Amino acid sequence: MPNEGRRWFEQRKEFVGRPKEDGVDVPDLWTRCTSCSELIYNETLTQNHFVCPHCQYHFRISAMQRLDVLCDEGKREFHDDHLSPVDALGFVDSKKYSKRIEQTRAKTGRNDAFISVSTQIGGVDVELGVFDFRFMGGSMGSVVGEMITRLYERAADQKRPAIVVSASGGARMQEGVLSLMQMAKTCAALARLRDEACMPYISVLTHPTTGGVAASFAMLGDVILAEPGALIGFAGPRVIEQTIGETLPEGFQTSEYLIDHGMVDCLVSRNDMKHKIVVLLRQLLGMEPFQPTVEELVSEE
Repeated sequence: MPNEGRRWFEQRKEFVGRPKEDGVDVPDLWTRCTSCSELIYNETLTQNHFVCPHCQYHFRISAMQRLDVLCDEGKREFHDDHLSPVDALGFVDSKKYSKRIEQTRAKTGRNDAFISVSTQIGGVDVELGVFDFRFMGGSMGSVVGEMITRLYERAADQKRPAIVVSASGGARMQEGVLSLMQMAKTCAALARLRDEACMPYISVLTHPTTGGVAASFAMLGDVILAEPGALIGFAGPRVIEQTIGETLPEGFQTSEYLIDHGMVDCLVSRNDMKHKIVVLLRQLLGMEPFQPTVEELVSEE
């Protein structure tokens, strides 16, 4: 209908624009895609789990939004939220580490950069962990390492699969060797989950997954899934180029590059992630194959 678009706009003419950094006036109801620069209606963006419908660019989402994407409605039992980091080394860079903790805690409402929850995904009981990148870049210090270790131990005790969604800059430099030792600690707990409890572990890599997190449990999944366009690697591309004095291949350390070189098992859009995990869980646990409901089949069409 030729007048439908005009009527839709007129119904929303009360919404005014807000100035953007580039000087372009964009209505509050819209978001400009970082990748393709197309305008996206915010309601559409939310319904699409913050994936651009034009170019499939994956916007960064919060840890709680990640839980909403993956978890079944209902049961969510949170663990270890009371654990808080301490400034054991008296570390100071541009400001005291203790001050950074205080400020970040006030900004995020969290004690550290990890959320651990017992929940269900597609009706399967799992232990799920999600990084909160807002808390000091999702860096892994003593508390995050302890929470991940406890997640693997809880999964082993309960005979449940473990899933960790990573979004991290790596080990937390303000805790020095105390943060680096979390790499070995978490991997030891993961080994017990596999060897003693014989339970699977699915690692989900999102943008970015780097440093000590990428160099430990994040790359040790029985199945490693990655969102499109995610930066995944140990050192950043600029650091590597400066060190070796060479130009890196195009797309180096992106999830697409890693899957082409056998480092990642599957590239999965955020919209398909829950379905993919459910299928994998049922296969790994020897359960009946996943059978989608009529509603799910209709939505896929």
